[in-house]
Amino acid sequence: MAEFQTVIVETDLLILGGGMAACGAAVEAAHWAMQNGLKVALVDKAAIDRSGAVAMGLSAINQYVGLKDGANSIQNYVDYVRNDLMGVTREDLVANIARHVDSSVHLFEKWGLPIWKDEKGAYVHEGRWQLMINGESYKVVVAEAAKNALLPTGVGQIFERVFVVGPLMDGERCAGAVGFSVRENTFYVFKSKATLVAMGGAVHVFKPRSSGEGMGRAWYPPWNSGSSAYFTLKAGAEMTCQEVRFIPVRFKDAYGPVGAWFLLFKSRATNAAGGNYMIERKPELEKWGPYGRVKPVPANLRNYLGMLDVMDGKGPISMRTEEAMQAIAESLKDDPKAYKKKMKELESEAWEDFLDMTISQALLWAATNLQPEERSSEIAAAEPYFIGSHSGASGAWISGPEDLQTAETKGQYFWGYAHMSTVPGLFCAGDASGASSHKFSSGSHAEGRIAAKAAIKFIVEHNQMPVLEPAAIEALKAEILKPLAIYEQFSKTTTDPEINPNYIKPRMFMFRLQKIMDEYAGGITAQFTTNESQLKKALELLAYLKEDSENLAASNLHELMRCWENQHRMWQAEAHVRTVLFREETRWPGYYFRADKPALDEEKWHVFANCRFDPKNNTWETMARPILHVFSPQPKEPAVARV
Repeated sequence: MAEFQTVIVETDLLILGGGMAACGAAVEAAHWAMQNGLKVALVDKAAIDRSGAVAMGLSAINQYVGLKDGANSIQNYVDYVRNDLMGVTREDLVANIARHVDSSVHLFEKWGLPIWKDEKGAYVHEGRWQLMINGESYKVVVAEAAKNALLPTGVGQIFERVFVVGPLMDGERCAGAVGFSVRENTFYVFKSKATLVAMGGAVHVFKPRSSGEGMGRAWYPPWNSGSSAYFTLKAGAEMTCQEVRFIPVRFKDAYGPVGAWFLLFKSRATNAAGGNYMIERKPELEKWGPYGRVKPVPANLRNYLGMLDVMDGKGPISMRTEEAMQAIAESLKDDPKAYKKKMKELESEAWEDFLDMTISQALLWAATNLQPEERSSEIAAAEPYFIGSHSGASGAWISGPEDLQTAETKGQYFWGYAHMSTVPGLFCAGDASGASSHKFSSGSHAEGRIAAKAAIKFIVEHNQMPVLEPAAIEALKAEILKPLAIYEQFSKTTTDPEINPNYIKPRMFMFRLQKIMDEYAGGITAQFTTNESQLKKALELLAYLKEDSENLAASNLHELMRCWENQHRMWQAEAHVRTVLFREETRWPGYYFRADKPALDEEKWHVFANCRFDPKNNTWETMARPILHVFSPQPKEPAVARV
């Protein structure tokens, strides 16, 4: 095996990731680091211009509260998030992001992001909380600001194409991270006084709908492999909402977004017989307590009603694009010229929605001769994803801000520094932090800023470099590079290096993981349904998979990255299965359904289901944490009216 150079980088704050949260963290950290004579390093496995969930672009900013306009309040947003997650949310975290998110959006516009304006100069809303943007270069704009904050100022460094494997620890404190370059034979050791994790969520833990040549297609970026969850779990951090996977309904096969069609175009979705499942299955909502009566209907329940139609043989489900576009232009029918012009505008907006963020959907429309003004498009529930920033909530259990705590919550939700995990010096933002969903891109950026400011405060008050043992570093290096050594030792013993009794390649390993999760943990082929026996079987098979992970083999640096990506996915999978098994109810039908516990149990399970891996003893534990309110749980006005 080729020799790997070891490079040791010492910094004060280490930011892991290159997406929206990491870029927000970089901008904020640079400001406070300069004032305190500190250094910042950002490490990303990609190139931050096109890294993270916004890599391809976005057609809307999905969290803008508009506090200055007076139309909304922080409580309004907290109500919306709480209701959509069926009552399970950390109100202090959601409120903290909501009160800062507008400033991030205003920064985006200042940096050059085109936000739609009407003739009066007001932002054009897609829905109550969403702003329309020309966002193909959204991430490039935000990344440029992050680079300008760190590099020209001399306060920071950026390391791209470096895959971070896991944490470095100094006793109970996080001391940095280790990883390797995916371009050259270099092993990296990053020593830091505080570490901020923002490496995204996870996709391809479950078998995707797309297979064969389309396997790389997904709604959430396929390179997000659970690195945030792996890092925090291996550091010994308590995790929350690991049972809350997110299943978006999207245009089938190319995963095009549906938000603009429901909110801006006011479209409806119907089954094969033309029936509207949101109307025909409305009585089903009464089974889900108060959450079935809120407006808008929670995302998982909307999913569930459509899934019931599919399971009853009423599929496919179609987005009635032609109907919606014609309805918008209906008032101009008496003026053929004006009607034709309006339809052309709507057609342009329909295609632009995809060209800004999901180009593959535009390609699929073109390849299938589909004109949205003439014919409807099929939509379907995607495979499950683990994401803390959208309508999911999985991530680390973190401290809230001190000033938003009540006498009741302070002992449960605050432990010194905002957005710090239960591991000292380990901060989380974006998809890495749990129980604070619906922050999307703008809220993730704001959360990165919040976490970075708190991390700098932690460093100022704990300003000593952690101690690392050289022997421990060498052991980690050997463990991380082991797949290369295994391949070199055994690859010549068979005529086909892909098939070998001495090792498993990362692609086959991923297929095994996906099969386990799909069949036993409620994937697509199981109609998102599971039970106690199936979950226990999943744990048994995951244990065998973990044994075989010791024999992963890589023929090059790219495959070495794939090996560790799939290790990360495996740990996310186990955290999920253990937490679904622990929560003995069905709270999120439409995300998953426990057939043996098919109802909501507010009396026992109106709690956070948390878990923790103990690195010292190699054991797992699950526990419940109370759901406490910092805002009134029953607002005087309706939470949100769906547009």
